[in-house]
Amino acid sequence: MYYTPSLSKTLDRIENIRSGLRWTPHLDRDGIQKVFRQMNDLRQDMLILSSSERYNQKQKTSAPAISAKQRIKALADRNFVFKGVFGENPKISEILEIIEKTAKTDMPILIQGESGTGKELLSAIVHANSHRAERPFVTVNCGAIVPTLLESELFGHVRGAFTGAVKDRKGKFETADQGTIFLDEIAELPLESQVKLLRVLESGDIQRVGSDEMIRVNTRIVAATHRNLHKMMSEGKFREDLYYRLSVISLTLPPLRERRDEIGVLSDYLCKEAAEKLNRPEQIGLSPKLRNFLMDYAYPGNIRELKNIIYRISCLAEDTADISHLPDMIRPPSEQIPKKPIVMNCISLEHARKTASEAAERQFLEDQLRKTKGNVTVLAKQLDMNRSYLQTLLKKQGVKPSDFKK
Repeated sequence: MYYTPSLSKTLDRIENIRSGLRWTPHLDRDGIQKVFRQMNDLRQDMLILSSSERYNQKQKTSAPAISAKQRIKALADRNFVFKGVFGENPKISEILEIIEKTAKTDMPILIQGESGTGKELLSAIVHANSHRAERPFVTVNCGAIVPTLLESELFGHVRGAFTGAVKDRKGKFETADQGTIFLDEIAELPLESQVKLLRVLESGDIQRVGSDEMIRVNTRIVAATHRNLHKMMSEGKFREDLYYRLSVISLTLPPLRERRDEIGVLSDYLCKEAAEKLNRPEQIGLSPKLRNFLMDYAYPGNIRELKNIIYRISCLAEDTADISHLPDMIRPPSEQIPKKPIVMNCISLEHARKTASEAAERQFLEDQLRKTKGNVTVLAKQLDMNRSYLQTLLKKQGVKPSDFKK
């Protein structure tokens, strides 16, 4: 019977050999011969895989070039489920095509990329295009959970497992049974938890904290991180075997500065979204000068930063937003509000408008803090805004959350 190797099976065999050697400090002659046979088999597999890859590359180069727009349209014609909005970026269209091919499987997927590039949205697209689409989609931010409670959050606990465990509780994996679980910031998992996650990947079994009973779950895992996992592996902070289990399908989202063709459509989409959430009668207009700025800006915070900017200007501007409505920290120097009033008997109309915008921003922040009783975390969630960005705005306006706490 002809055997066709796959990358995942070959990686598994490599891991088996490495594990065997790790726990066998001394090899006799028979052991050495066995390793040689295994390595020869692996060499044959790699030769077959290499030949297959060369053939695939040849097929790609010989095929006529298709634009990103055509590729996105072809996906839509094949009933691919989109979430959010996408431009005509070749890298993004390639990622979506990979998702189309792998979503129907149960293979784990690892999504890498800078913070704010849309990793959670991509995981939702994976789920929406899978056979699990009607089942639960559960998200977990591994970096936002206290390490001592992380295993309880993921795997659940039984009554009396620890102080405060007054009843049995399901974990996120059980909640996501038959569905998909998205593990954001997977690199923040402690090594002990990485071992238990590896067991779930290998056997599908979980164990609640405080219990000896093994529970079988059928959950598709999509993980994401903005960290360099290869560097973490070399430093002993992330397990190699877990990495290779997670990265059978590995996707890397490019930062927004490398996807400038998407900035225009994203801006329009976010303006519409902001109008709905902020109860504006119609979406904000963008002046030509502001549009040029948005197209050229570097976006260190990626799509999340663009979203914060759009929501800010949608809140502060009347009908059309301009450069003057941008945050001070990113506003071009020539557009900064003067620190001192212009020395003249009466201020200009432009100066009055800028001053009014700043006053409106401060008033809005104060009103919202009153409603949340000074809770910045709750306010950031309500505004769908990055907490650190909100704190920067508060500091700029000289607003102290402590003044609104009761």
